[in-house]
Amino acid sequence: MPYISPNLRLLFSPLKPTLSSPLFISIPNPKPSSLFTLLASSSSSKRPRSVPYRDSLNLRRRNSSTFSERKGRGREVAMEETAEESRGSSSSSFGFNKRRAEGQDKSDRPKKNPQLKERKLNPTNTIAYVQILGTGMDTQDTSPSILLFFDKQRFIFNAGEGLQRFCTEHKIKLSKIDHIFLSRVCSETAGGLPGLLLTLAGMGEEGYSVKIWGPSDLDFLVGAMKSFIPHATMVHTQSFGPALTSDAAATVPAPNKASDRIVLVKDEVVKISAVLLHPHCSGQSQIKPGEMSVVYICELPELMGKFDPKKAAALGLKAGPKYSELQHGKSVKSDRLDIMVHPSDVMGPSVPGPIVFLVDCPTESHVQELLSIECLSEYYTDVSSQLTESTKVVNCVIHLSPASVVSSPNYQKWIKKFGSAQHIMAGHEKKNLEVPILKSSARIAARLNYLCPQFFPAPGFWSLQHLNYSASDALASCEGLTSKICESISAENLLKFTLRPYAHLGLDRSHIPTLIDQSQVIDELHSEIPEIADAAEQVRHFWHGIKESREVLTPSKDDRVMIEEPWLTENTLPSCLENIRRDDLEIVLLGTGSSQPSKYRNVSSVHINLYSKGSLLLDCGEGTLGQLKRRYGVDGADNAIRNLKCVWISHIHADHHTGLARVLALRRDLLRGVPHEPLLVIGPRQLKRFLDAYQRLEDLDMQFLDCRSTTEASWDAFESNKESNNDGSSQKSPIHLNVNNESMQDINGTLFSRGSQMQSYWRKPGSPVDHSAAYPFLKSLKKVLGEAGLEALISFPVVHCPQAFGIVLKAAERVNSVGKVIPGWKIVYSGDTRPCPELVDASRGATVLIHEATFEDGLVEEAIARNHSTTKEAIEVGNSAGAYRIILTHFSQRYPKIPVFDETHMHKTCIAFDMMSINIADLPVLPKVLPYLKLLFRNEMLVDESDDVIDSLGVAS
Repeated sequence: MPYISPNLRLLFSPLKPTLSSPLFISIPNPKPSSLFTLLASSSSSKRPRSVPYRDSLNLRRRNSSTFSERKGRGREVAMEETAEESRGSSSSSFGFNKRRAEGQDKSDRPKKNPQLKERKLNPTNTIAYVQILGTGMDTQDTSPSILLFFDKQRFIFNAGEGLQRFCTEHKIKLSKIDHIFLSRVCSETAGGLPGLLLTLAGMGEEGYSVKIWGPSDLDFLVGAMKSFIPHATMVHTQSFGPALTSDAAATVPAPNKASDRIVLVKDEVVKISAVLLHPHCSGQSQIKPGEMSVVYICELPELMGKFDPKKAAALGLKAGPKYSELQHGKSVKSDRLDIMVHPSDVMGPSVPGPIVFLVDCPTESHVQELLSIECLSEYYTDVSSQLTESTKVVNCVIHLSPASVVSSPNYQKWIKKFGSAQHIMAGHEKKNLEVPILKSSARIAARLNYLCPQFFPAPGFWSLQHLNYSASDALASCEGLTSKICESISAENLLKFTLRPYAHLGLDRSHIPTLIDQSQVIDELHSEIPEIADAAEQVRHFWHGIKESREVLTPSKDDRVMIEEPWLTENTLPSCLENIRRDDLEIVLLGTGSSQPSKYRNVSSVHINLYSKGSLLLDCGEGTLGQLKRRYGVDGADNAIRNLKCVWISHIHADHHTGLARVLALRRDLLRGVPHEPLLVIGPRQLKRFLDAYQRLEDLDMQFLDCRSTTEASWDAFESNKESNNDGSSQKSPIHLNVNNESMQDINGTLFSRGSQMQSYWRKPGSPVDHSAAYPFLKSLKKVLGEAGLEALISFPVVHCPQAFGIVLKAAERVNSVGKVIPGWKIVYSGDTRPCPELVDASRGATVLIHEATFEDGLVEEAIARNHSTTKEAIEVGNSAGAYRIILTHFSQRYPKIPVFDETHMHKTCIAFDMMSINIADLPVLPKVLPYLKLLFRNEMLVDESDDVIDSLGVAS
């Protein structure tokens, strides 16, 4: 046995596990194990939980098994229904929210009508600035956002993926935002918009809304989002510019000429105008969606000069109301002289209002249009321009254009026209990759990497700190050219340009985050937890002992139903892991939180890395692309996107699919000009409505397949039809089947009828599956699976909301060096669900079960109301199905770093963290790491992270 230091030994003690009643399998005379050790301190005390707003629910802890009969309940839960699995000799039942599962719970919730916030403006703003919100700058996955700040108003330009998470990290109150402007309408600039709208709509009693502005193709985005966002949250959208289709009309009147300025906002605080850009192409008659971009002009009013009472007295004025009128720009009659006194007679020189340009010029063909726009001439102050009294001086130009465009001669020519303006280059620049945007998350990742680098590889950005940026081709030439002709700097996270007070006009670097250093993080960790060095050494010994352990381990003979607690008999190993290669499979948990992105956990996504055989994505929440780039680095993530075989989406809730458009758009761009097939996207039918509508805006280069067409029954129908008809098409009219392979016309029972399983709500009429239409896509999918070394991809219904699914991935058999056939591994992913028989059946003999565990055991009533699972319930599903390893994920925001769990049930289980990477060869070690993870977080108080979110979103008093 490896050496354990005395310091570390004090932290661990052997524990005799207490087994709860199994769900469907029992093992007589279980033997206690002393090999699974836990923190003695953590077992003796519970961490405090701060959830005051839920105290009124009087939630109780569950002591019974998930599927056991629930009796003697003190009160009825209005939204809960119980479905019986059977009425035979075995009666096991479990609670769930039937109305939510059927999608009929909208009427149960209070109706909200999100309103625009009314502000009392302050014309004499004491503070005003523009600030770079660094969304996308460390991963190049989105366009940066820009904040225009006033005392009583906030404006944001672009809302890429990760905006919410960034603002939560840096305590920027999104509820203060009044307007969002899009410089282009695409996934790069608007990927974070759906999540932001849903978050704001859920705040307070009525919810909040913002006014969204964009060129006329904004209508396509709004139309697409209506498939999963309530219409009431999007009523305040304003599009401008020429209509792209006959059925669309801009809500802001178009100017006389396409290149004229369009005034969007004009009040006593600021005037914001837009100038449209489109590609300069003489042969093109109509602009295509997604091609328009915008130059935004923000102009602050001038400030009157200082009032001089001596001059007023000399002109015969008495002190009083007339002084005030003069200061507000009105002329008055002198009290002693027969003259009119004008403001210019008694006021000092006025201070001109600062002007800021935000320029998004995505291609060089847009640059040609930019040079020809006449309405911008009044802002040009270079020597060649004809200066007049009406010439306006631009103080700051923020360039959202890519470095390749900015460095072009024509763009440089245009930049010269602004004289001494400060230029901020905010396009994608590698110089900023070394500074992680999400410092809190990066700090946790560094600590996890120190403790267990095998499961937590170093994030991609660490390796970029020592790059030689002097060779940064396009960027270097861009900066070099621009710096010769004007003031130019690269944008940095939270960089400010102060507009008021006027005395401080210019750059403010005081808020730029310092470079996070991995060694500094580890030094802090050693100081905080001195025992961590011994713990890290002990974890390393686990891998040193894997080879020796495998010589003793024997594969299980029965792969269909595993022993309930394999940790009790250490010599049992699934036969699929025999002589497994490290380049066979890696499971990367990209997002492990629920509902919305938070400081430490992103929303759901799992990357199934099959190495040379490609990869799959299971769910694709907002920010998935950014997480891929943080895990693999920018170039590595691009390769992962190129090699995607398919994307599978569990259900239509926004936290599971709003990152999909960005991933598909990047894949389209990476493979442009390369022979390839459209990517298969498998998901619920509501997702198809969104993707079809979105593709009017930009081509996503994908094919859609309904999850219902990949159920086991659908695959059987496909195979049988293929055998009877070689071309895969049926000569007969298609038979509409439900998931139980029954023809729809034979179904007469009502939902949740007596004697039927919980999943009988799938019998809802009116939703037939036309398998004949799906056959070509199933044929493509079967080919893709074969190339990836997979034998099966099977979707199965789960209990969460309408059209919610889980998935089974089964690897093909392999033959070892002596000709022995070794079965393939099996991965099951639950999606969001209550425990249900379909999930247990699908998980039989799984090598890995990835199961949602949104709530701790004490919040079972809330889990039922929302159709989620508790930690204990998830483990019981895995135990009942005989899963070899269980990975818990999808944790509520109330668990900011590590969730609450009962360690007595964790012998085959591990807690997921963002960027956790589990190689299939390391599965035997997986549960052993959990106690050390608890050690790493032992000093962390369980603070409800929703407080952080509310703080960043909430309205200040």
